[in-house]
Amino acid sequence: MKAIVTGSSGFIGSALVENLERDGHHVVRLVRTEVATNANDVFWDPLTGIANKSALEGAGAVFHLAGENLADGRWTKERKRRIRDSRVCGTRTLATALSGLESPPDVMVCSSAVGIYGRNLDEPVTESSPTGQDWLAQMCVEWESATDPAQDAGIRTVHMRTGIVLDPFGGMLKRILFPFRLGLGGRLGTGTQPMSWITLQDTIAAFRFAAETTSLSGPVNLCAPENSTNINFTVALGKALGRPTVLPVPSIMIKVIFGSELAAAMLGGVQMDAGKLLGSGFKFHDPYLAQACWRLLAFSR
Repeated sequence: MKAIVTGSSGFIGSALVENLERDGHHVVRLVRTEVATNANDVFWDPLTGIANKSALEGAGAVFHLAGENLADGRWTKERKRRIRDSRVCGTRTLATALSGLESPPDVMVCSSAVGIYGRNLDEPVTESSPTGQDWLAQMCVEWESATDPAQDAGIRTVHMRTGIVLDPFGGMLKRILFPFRLGLGGRLGTGTQPMSWITLQDTIAAFRFAAETTSLSGPVNLCAPENSTNINFTVALGKALGRPTVLPVPSIMIKVIFGSELAAAMLGGVQMDAGKLLGSGFKFHDPYLAQACWRLLAFSR
């Protein structure tokens, strides 16, 4: 199969490309550097377009993971603009290009985020639950809506509403491992906030499953089936590392470091229900948090 991947240098994208190529698929990477480092690289500007659209013809699937990291600093006005444009404008650019192809892809699997639900501390949310009203939630709504040109052209579209992706070599877990190894880790704020999580291995498997499962479309909650909170995660991580986790990070400190909006997202939370993914036949390799942390951190013991 020919697969097109955006965000191929990112945490999830690089792992997905490696996984696809290992299985013998032909991967075309849409990149933002005009000087290609790989024969299969195709330049694109998420804000203006794709010059060589012919390189997209005949793909079986498109995996769209491009977007500026949400947690790389305070959400200033400028950062929020870049975050939005990288997702909303980039998705619209890609969807429009795909809709005009003579031989369009069968499916477009797009990143989305748990943040679309806003803060919901009461009960797990399904794909039909209402979206939040904060900036992040509304940006996610725009992000998903930007695929409309592809859907209107008959391309099956899946929005992977992804929780926190766990892997010791990338993402959030990589960032916090050092203090936790030193015994300096602890819960964020009260620690009671829900935490939707999934391992990188299951994330890659789910993206590929979504591409291959023709009955699957629209939003899909991408999270492990076990409910969890930040304190559950803190305890599981400490046990997997054999380290104490008795030093909480006060809410006020998080607000000072990250600003009020990003801090609210970190200290809030939502528990997604994985029923749609499970009902479609997906099998999780890591359904339980404690066992997942133990497996992921085996190299640390």
